[in-house]
Amino acid sequence: MENLFIEGFEERPQVDFNANTGILEISESSYPEYTKEIYTPIVDWLTQYLATNGRKFTFNFRMDYFNTSTSSRFQKIIEQLNDYHTSKKGEVTINWFYEEGDTDMFEYGEDYSKDAKMPFNLISYPPKS
Repeated sequence: MENLFIEGFEERPQVDFNANTGILEISESSYPEYTKEIYTPIVDWLTQYLATNGRKFTFNFRMDYFNTSTSSRFQKIIEQLNDYHTSKKGEVTINWFYEEGDTDMFEYGEDYSKDAKMPFNLISYPPKS
């Protein structure tokens, strides 16, 4: 399976899904008015990736900021990952990164983790200089 890389720019996130290493990551910011055109190829790739049983992978969220529309897309992605993990088709770990002191981003991760039925790690990192 080919990797998926989408360069982040303006209000669009960077996507780096590496099928070989099993590290799937969405990062930076996501606040477009319409998220369908951005997230459709992401979800399509993920659906194809999850069609193979036995995968063990990590999904990293490294967001600086995202809007409500993006939040609903993240919820759907987490549901896909839950389904894959709970059906015992594979093993998924989610890492939610947030900057120390960013209580909003921490709380978003905490909220998503409540619905997760797989390992969900909240990981802080030092503020950018």
